[in-house]
Amino acid sequence: MNIVITGTSSGIGKTLAENFRAEGHNVIGLSRHTENVEDIICDVSNISSIENAFQEISKRFESIDLLINNAGFGISGATELISNEDAHKIFETNFFGVLNCSRYALPLMKSGARIVNISSVCAMFPLPFRALYSASKASVNLLSSSMRMELAPAGIDITCICPGDTKTNFIKNREKNFETNERYENRIENATKKIDKNNDKRMSVKKVSKKIEKICLKNRTKPIYIIGKKYKFLNFLTKIFPYSLLVKATGKLYGGKK
Repeated sequence: MNIVITGTSSGIGKTLAENFRAEGHNVIGLSRHTENVEDIICDVSNISSIENAFQEISKRFESIDLLINNAGFGISGATELISNEDAHKIFETNFFGVLNCSRYALPLMKSGARIVNISSVCAMFPLPFRALYSASKASVNLLSSSMRMELAPAGIDITCICPGDTKTNFIKNREKNFETNERYENRIENATKKIDKNNDKRMSVKKVSKKIEKICLKNRTKPIYIIGKKYKFLNFLTKIFPYSLLVKATGKLYGGKK
């Protein structure tokens, strides 16, 4: 199987690439930094970089069987105080990276091919001071389901996977904006510390990657998957309790009390 994976320099993407290669698949990883000769340097936030990468992919692969859009990053901070530049940057990577990689991959895809978009549970459960990240991932969820309907008659499958907290360098690499004012005081920093302190309790990369791999190889997929038992339970609760209650409870828990 010919596989293209974005964001393979570390974390889930790197582990997926290693696993698929070990199983005998042909894998090309796309990332801004790579030491693997089989991978291609690509910044998914840059349309020219994506175009160049897929031109090279078309020379190596006659067709793409599986595209995994995994690249992404996070920004935390008060939405009011995050710069417009940073707001655009997170959408260029998390949303437009998925959109544009899919657009360039599709001409190389035949019936039976699949696109797997790695989203986040933050797309389904809003968090204070994570608004832009949550919004960028929520847009990936809807993009995935809409494209799934569009491409179903062509035999191309699209699914979206929302992993819960995973023990990677994501927290370390997240851009943290602690700028504040009298409206927020120390709540921004408190909220960030509360979430980040539980890193040791997060799911292992190996576990999450194995679950993603299993979904990638299914004969048939569902439109969306959640990885993590507690997040599946939370999703169940959202179906039986009012959304306003979810927002209120989450705000109290992760709002960073003064």
